Amino acid sequence: MEEKIKRKLPTKIKLNMLMTPTMANFSGVNVHGGEILRLLDQVAYACATQYCQTYVVTLSSDMVLFKNPIKVGSLVTFKAKINYTGTTSMEVGIKVVSQDVKTKEKVHTNTCFFTMISVDENMNPKPVPKYEPISKKEKRRYKKAIKRRNFREKMKKKIK
Repeated sequence: MEEKIKRKLPTKIKLNMLMTPTMANFSGVNVHGGEILRLLDQVAYACATQYCQTYVVTLSSDMVLFKNPIKVGSLVTFKAKINYTGTTSMEVGIKVVSQDVKTKEKVHTNTCFFTMISVDENMNPKPVPKYEPISKKEKRRYKKAIKRRNFREKMKKKIK
């Protein structure tokens, strides 16, 4: 059994939101993907700023795959967690679960990763506290985040 260690900085957040008709796509039945992207960015921002205690900006989002639609009227839970930190950047993993408020059925709709950059008041990159994974799950996520980071770096070189 792993020992519970109290961290100095919070590494995760959870946000519940009701999906309203103003968030609908053109069908009027499902939530617009752009609304979900906007909320994902806000959740990543909240998680990253809470961790590094500075203003942050979004560098990238990876693997935003819409596995299942989110219906208007659903209660959606966004679970965000710091997976990795570099010098001035951090990866925030977000899991999205939609729940039908009548039947209580839950559906995993998205998992994605945002890279956030800590910046100072002049918008210059600012160092972030080092993230130390503790649990087996955190260590696994950390290793996978490094692989994603290396892949992004490789792709960046190809684009140039």
